[in-house]
Amino acid sequence: MIDSAAVASLVRAFSDPLDGPAAKSQELILLLLQHSPAPFFRHTYNPGHITCSGLVLSPDSKRLLLVHHRRLDRWLLPGGHVEPDDPDMRFAARREVIEETGAVLAPDPPLDSLIGMDVHGIPPHGSQPYHLHHDLMFAFRAVSEDLRVSEECRDVLWCAPAAFDSYRIPGNIRRAWARVQAY
Repeated sequence: MIDSAAVASLVRAFSDPLDGPAAKSQELILLLLQHSPAPFFRHTYNPGHITCSGLVLSPDSKRLLLVHHRRLDRWLLPGGHVEPDDPDMRFAARREVIEETGAVLAPDPPLDSLIGMDVHGIPPHGSQPYHLHHDLMFAFRAVSEDLRVSEECRDVLWCAPAAFDSYRIPGNIRRAWARVQAY
């Protein structure tokens, strides 16, 4: 089970003075962790819940892994909800990446810290109301370019920065990509 205090410490350690949207997300995530009795529970809709995603570098580190999310109909990083038996957020992000894409990830991540965060709205679906995902982003490196498409996705691919505009890659992912490339 993930410890809220450990996640709060991880979130507090993140710093990029040039990324105002991430700083605002950081504030909101810390408030959620402080005030929600179940911040990791996927059915906590008000004010939302913590999710995780993986910015996966290709083996040559020149591209990132994207999934075309079936329900949201957008190209995004692989990721999703925390499970009750996940020991920590990095593990949850890694599990989600593998489940959604079949990517084979290196045992040691390129960076051993949080590389981005973003609070964003999720539209209503079925019995789920509109709610917020408080997303924590971690970096991984693939050891192979082999991928597979899961039920949650329409497609998966490796995307070079020159194609970010074509896939409408959001600013939070672009800024995290730049942070990873700076290391």
